[in-house]
Amino acid sequence: MTAPTIPLVEQPLRPLGRARATLKGRQSDEAALREVRALIGAAPEGGHRRDLLIEHLHRLNDAFHGLFERHLVALAAEMRLPMVEVFEVASFYHHFQILKDGATAPALTVRVCVGLSCEMAGARELLARLPALLGADVRVVEAPCIGRCEQAPAVLAGQQAVPHATPAAVVAAVKALGDPDVLPGTSEGLSTEKIEKISHDPSAEWSLTAIETIAYDAYRAAGGYSLAAAVVNGEHDPESVIQALEHAGLRGLGGAGFPAGRKWRIVREQPSPRLMAVNIDEGEPGTFKDRFYLERDPHRFLEGVLIAAQVVGTEAVYLYLRDEYHDCRRLLQRELDALQANPPCPLPHIELRRGAGAYICGEESAMIESIEGKRGEPRMRPPYIAQTGLFGRPTLEHNFETLYWVRDLVEKGPDSFANHGRHGRKGLRSFSVSGRVAQPGVKLAPAGITLRELIDEYCGGMAEGHELYAYLPGGASGGILPASLADVPLDFDTLQPYGCFIGSAAVIVLSQYDRARDAALNVMRFLADESCGQCTPCRVGTAKAARLMEAEHWDSETLDDLALVMGEASICGLGQAAPNPIRCIHKYFRHEVGEAPWPGDLPKPKGKGAAAPVAAPTARPERAP
Repeated sequence: MTAPTIPLVEQPLRPLGRARATLKGRQSDEAALREVRALIGAAPEGGHRRDLLIEHLHRLNDAFHGLFERHLVALAAEMRLPMVEVFEVASFYHHFQILKDGATAPALTVRVCVGLSCEMAGARELLARLPALLGADVRVVEAPCIGRCEQAPAVLAGQQAVPHATPAAVVAAVKALGDPDVLPGTSEGLSTEKIEKISHDPSAEWSLTAIETIAYDAYRAAGGYSLAAAVVNGEHDPESVIQALEHAGLRGLGGAGFPAGRKWRIVREQPSPRLMAVNIDEGEPGTFKDRFYLERDPHRFLEGVLIAAQVVGTEAVYLYLRDEYHDCRRLLQRELDALQANPPCPLPHIELRRGAGAYICGEESAMIESIEGKRGEPRMRPPYIAQTGLFGRPTLEHNFETLYWVRDLVEKGPDSFANHGRHGRKGLRSFSVSGRVAQPGVKLAPAGITLRELIDEYCGGMAEGHELYAYLPGGASGGILPASLADVPLDFDTLQPYGCFIGSAAVIVLSQYDRARDAALNVMRFLADESCGQCTPCRVGTAKAARLMEAEHWDSETLDDLALVMGEASICGLGQAAPNPIRCIHKYFRHEVGEAPWPGDLPKPKGKGAAAPVAAPTARPERAP
C-alpha cells in the first residue's frame, strides 16, 4: 500500500526577534537589588568577584537572619551568575537558611552542640528544654561539634558562644543579644562583666577565666616578627628554615601528618605564581586546639604564615576560619588590621575567609573549592593541590597549628622540639582532651605519651566517680579503643595496628557511664550529616550504617560490607575513615552489640549516654611539658 503524499506548504520565515534583555527565569526586583547592593557594595569595574559569593551570602544571612529567595535572585543578577549556581552554593552549607519570600525569619538561631562530648554532658536534655523557654521567635537547632568540647555542653546563641550551657545561661544570653542597653549592636561578643551583669541565676555557668590575648603591639615589643622580617629582607637563609622544620620532624598537625618541610619544598619547586591557603576550619569533633592558641597568641601564627609565604614564594594568602568561631574571627581581623597598618616588612596579600558550617571543608581540596565560592566538594586527585590548587595555581596548604610552631622551631632550634617525646617518639603534641576527665582542655605534652599518662599527669585524673572505660584517640574518625589499650603511645603511626589513628589529637574519654556503641553511633550520624553527597559510597553508606547501628543487635555482615565499600571507594578521607568506629566496635566491644558475652575484666556500663553528666570544672590549669 502506497503512503499518501503530503504536499509541502512553504511557510514564511518569522522575523528574528530582538535579543533578550534579561536572563530566563525569575527576575530580580529593584527593592531586593537595593538591599543587596547596600550590603555587598557597588560592583567594581569588571564586576563582582565570583570567589566572594559565600562572603556575600554571609552578609545577607546575617542582616536578614536567613536567605530570602528574592535576595538570592538579586544577588545572582548583581554578580552576573546563573541563579542555579547561587542556590546550589547557598543550599550546601548548614549555616545558610533559605526562606520563601513570604516566610518570617527567626529573630535568632540558637545552635545546641550535639557532638559526643556535649551529648555526654547533657546536650540532648538542653535541646529538648530550650524551645519552650526561648519562644517561637527563636529557632533552636542541633548542631555538630562547635569546637568547644572542653566547655561542654556548649551552645551558640546567634554569634555568641555560651560555654557550660544551662537553660538559664542560654536564656540570659538570648535576652542580652536583644537588649541594646547590655550589648550595643551585634558586632561585639559578651564580656565576662556583661555576662555577670545579665545572668541573675546562680546556676548559670559563665565563670570562665578571662582570656588574655597578646595583641600586635605587645607581640612586636617582645621581639615578634623579627624572624619574619629577617627572612623577607634576605637576612635569614630560607633554606635554613626548611632544614629546621625537617630536623625537628614537624608534620602537618591538622590530621594528615604530612612532613611540613617536604611540603614546602614541593610547592616551592612549582612554577609561579603560587598561593597559600590556611585551614582553620577545625571541624573534627573533639578538636579545639587551634581556637585555644588563636585566642591567646594570634601573631605567633601570623608570623609563621609570613615566613612560609616568603620561603615558598607565595604571592597571596587565604585564611579559612570556621564560622562557629565568631569571636576568633573578630579577633583575627582586628589583629590583621593592626599588622597591615604597621607592617614589620613587606606583606603578601592576605584575605580572611569565613566558612559556613561544613565539616567536609576541613579536607584541603574541599576548602579550596569553598574559598573559590563554590560547594565544598573534594576534588579528584591527581592533580594535587601543590600542583593545581586554589584558582588553578600551585598552593601551599597548612593547618593553623603547624604554622603556629614555625617561629619557635627556627629561633630555638629544632632540638627544642625533637628532644621531647616518650616511648621512642619525638616532639610535642597539642592534645584536645574532653569527656570524663577532671580538667579538660588543650594539653601540650610529649609525643608518644599514653592516654593513661595524659589523664593522670595533665588532666588531673578522671572526673570524680568515673572510671576509664574507652577513648577516642583522634576525634570522630580516629576509632575507639578500650581501657585495656590505654598504654599505647599516642602519636603518628602508633595507632594504626589497632585500627585507629591520632589525626588532630582530639582525645575524648569515656567512663563506665558510657557505651562505646553510643559513641560510635554519634560519630556515624555526624559523618552522615556532614557527607558532601558527591560520592555514593559515602553518601549512602554512612546513612545506612547509622540506621543499622541503632539496632540492639547489629547486623554485622551488612555493616562489614558497608565498611568495606566506604573505605575502598569513597573519594576523600571522610568516607574512607567512616568504617573505623564500626570496626572498632566489632574488634573491642562485641559484648555491647550482642556478639559476645560481657568480659569480666571490663567495667560494665551503669547507664546509657549522659546518665551521669560531668559537673563543669571551674579551673583548667595547663601543665607545661
